[in-house]
Amino acid sequence: MKGADIPYKMLSQDAFSQWLGVEILECEVGRVKVAMTVRREMLNSMNYAHGGISYSLADTAFGFTANTHGKYAVSIETSINHIEALEEGDYLVAECVIEKVNNKLGFNVVEVKRGEELVALFKGVVYRTQKDWEG
Repeated sequence: MKGADIPYKMLSQDAFSQWLGVEILECEVGRVKVAMTVRREMLNSMNYAHGGISYSLADTAFGFTANTHGKYAVSIETSINHIEALEEGDYLVAECVIEKVNNKLGFNVVEVKRGEELVALFKGVVYRTQKDWEG
C-alpha cells in the first residue's frame, strides 16, 4: 500500500478520530496535516476544551504520519505541552513531521495551531514493526 494512502485507511477504521471530527488536510510520506473543530461536548468544567482533545488530535496526526512509511508503527512514548486554552468553535490544525526514523524507532513532532497561533506542542516516539500495511 502506498504510504500516502495509509492515513486515509486508518481514519476509515478509527471510530474515535471520526467522533472527534478529524479530517485529513494534507498527506505525504513523513508528513500529515489534520484538522477538527472543538465542540461543546469536548469542554471541561471551566468551559475550555479538555486537554485530551488537543492531545487526541495531535496523537492522531502522529499515528497517521508514523505509519506513512508502510509498516505498522505503534506509540511507545508521547508528551504534550498545552500552550493556550481552547474554546468551543476553535478550528485546530495539527501537523506532524517525522524528525528522525531508523529501522525500529521513529521520532515525531506535532504542532497544533489555531490559525497561526501555536496552542500545543506534542512529541512522540513509535516502534516500527515489520508488518506491512496492505490495501
